Amino acid sequence: MTARPANRHQARLLRLLRDEGPSSRAQLGDRIDLSRSRLAVEVDRLLETGLVVADGLAASRGGRRSHNVRLAPGLRFLGVDIGATSIDVAVTNAELEVLGHLNHPMDVREGPVAVFEQALSMAAKLRSTGLAEGFDGAGIGVPGPVRFPEGVPVAPPIMPGWDGFPVREALSQELGCPVMVDNDVNLMAMGERHAGVARSVDDFLCVKIGTGIGCGIVVGGRVHRGATGSAGDIGHIRVEPDGRPCACGNHGCLEAHFGGAALARDAEDAARDGRSEELAARLAAAGHLTAVDVAAAAAAGDATSLALIREGGRRVGQVIAGLVSFFNPGLVVIGGGVTGLGHNLLASVRTQVYRQSLPLATGNLPIVLGELGQTAGVTGAARLISDHLFSPA
Repeated sequence: MTARPANRHQARLLRLLRDEGPSSRAQLGDRIDLSRSRLAVEVDRLLETGLVVADGLAASRGGRRSHNVRLAPGLRFLGVDIGATSIDVAVTNAELEVLGHLNHPMDVREGPVAVFEQALSMAAKLRSTGLAEGFDGAGIGVPGPVRFPEGVPVAPPIMPGWDGFPVREALSQELGCPVMVDNDVNLMAMGERHAGVARSVDDFLCVKIGTGIGCGIVVGGRVHRGATGSAGDIGHIRVEPDGRPCACGNHGCLEAHFGGAALARDAEDAARDGRSEELAARLAAAGHLTAVDVAAAAAAGDATSLALIREGGRRVGQVIAGLVSFFNPGLVVIGGGVTGLGHNLLASVRTQVYRQSLPLATGNLPIVLGELGQTAGVTGAARLISDHLFSPA
């Protein structure tokens, strides 16, 4: 993609076509505050750049029928969502429809070089299937704080060796296209806002519970990153004054008491202590336990697993309740790998939030699971880079 919109009107048109699909000039005119003649000029200029193309005749609205226009069908974006224990890579078209998606186990602690070698290999595999000749831009999510303007992780607690690594610069050189980098939970929030459960909500919280815990904050339809990019790092809010040590160096953080790693540790302790025959059997068979094992044991009626989920949900709900009282969102979305715990977790979170926050904040507050699952982050990554490229250069 060599062209960029020349002004804010062209940028607005590109984003409308991305979000709403092919449209006639009359439909675009209904949505953008431009005179008919100015709109025609801007659409014609976009057609000349090749960013948009004609797409058949529009439905008649009386008088002469016009052509639909749509984003160039050959545009391709790469979304890369790096989690603590896996990588998701996807190719999308200009409307951010996922055309191909791969997932691969990967420990982020192996470091940026190994992780990006794997991500690039997955991108090459998707290209080899004919989905893309090349990429017009790429969005990358990482599970830690990011200094957004530079695309650089900053002291991420669960990512040793990543501090200060020039992710955006390195990947841009390898891929030969513009790259944008953000925290993974921000991308999950953007994905759910674009194509998931938060499509019609401008102010919401998106809580990701995976190996760690984070929160995407969306205000007026835009991600709020804070002054330095660390907004929403709720996994390191203290929930126990003299609690467990956390990877960040403090004690009693939410993440140290609940999240994928903490839940697996507590489940293994319960199995070894004889508190759960179900978990003990799973531990003996696999040699370790994960949140998936806890979910399966709970589904089989294991009381200890259910108690672990409810206690974790109570702690998460305690933190979310504080956020709800402060921010007054219109929606809370719960996503991430640990949401495999399902409605047992969700019920516990809801109970705590509704009990602790004021009725004015919670009277019409849905607390729901995300819709997009593993594609939320890669969809948000594609949205991130398209927002950048569909802005004036």
